[in-house]
Amino acid sequence: MICNLCPRRCAALRTQTHGLGYCRMGTLPQVARAARHLWEEPCISGEQGSGTVFFCGCQLGCVFCQNAPISTGKVEGRTLTPRALSELFRRVEALGVHNINLVSPTHFAPAIFEALRLYKPAMPVVWNSGGYELVEMVKAAQGLVDVFLPDLKYYRPETGAEMAAAPDYFDVAMAAIEAMCAQTGAPVYDAAGMLTRGTLVRHLVMPLRVDETEAILTAIATRLPKGTPVSLMRQYTPKEGLAPKGLNRRVTAREYARARDKMLALGLNGYVQGAGAASGAFTPAFMDEESTLLFEGLV
Repeated sequence: MICNLCPRRCAALRTQTHGLGYCRMGTLPQVARAARHLWEEPCISGEQGSGTVFFCGCQLGCVFCQNAPISTGKVEGRTLTPRALSELFRRVEALGVHNINLVSPTHFAPAIFEALRLYKPAMPVVWNSGGYELVEMVKAAQGLVDVFLPDLKYYRPETGAEMAAAPDYFDVAMAAIEAMCAQTGAPVYDAAGMLTRGTLVRHLVMPLRVDETEAILTAIATRLPKGTPVSLMRQYTPKEGLAPKGLNRRVTAREYARARDKMLALGLNGYVQGAGAASGAFTPAFMDEESTLLFEGLV
């Protein structure tokens, strides 16, 4: 296929197993991990965990990505047909988790939607993405995706360009998130406080960039429906060799407090994190024993 699935609109050739586009992936999903995950927001992970399915490749490619081994293609996953993927959803569901959580799914959207049409789990399906989506993709997820969990990462075009070669990031992501909120409606929670339908917006506070955080929180407060939950993340963890200024250190207590205070002043509801969130311990192991067992026999 000639691919224009994401806002990059690469028009790149993608066969089933190889791709020349920005995401570096073919059209058949490559899955790097499928397992119970306990470290999402409380309304996503709860006590039983979120049934995460991590996909390889990424159309955004942030320079600081904590999942870089799979997002850059250095670690290969299992290539699955839509039918095999639908069976994987059944197996993850059988773990007794709260939801099926699709992590970095956008560049495999047609195959994932086909899999969900073959088998729609009897629990919420979560679309966990970097926010860099086309409105058309959001609309295509109607009836298949129950919860959107997008990031809203960058405000200035210069920051989007520096971090992800995406100067249009804010405008594109904001339009997509507005469409997500319109599609899911107001957030719905079950008796245990788990989000069963709705849109929860994540934002990662970055060193030396709290002014952008404040602008993003203001945009959420003014452009998205009142009551849209927000997760203000503090888990930025530095990697060696990053060029952008400030990325060689964690967010300071003062920086995060300033961001949190802005969130509270705007009347936004949601989640904040402690300093312990900035730890590599929360990055999952890919193709671990649990995932390997779930993949057995899938073709």
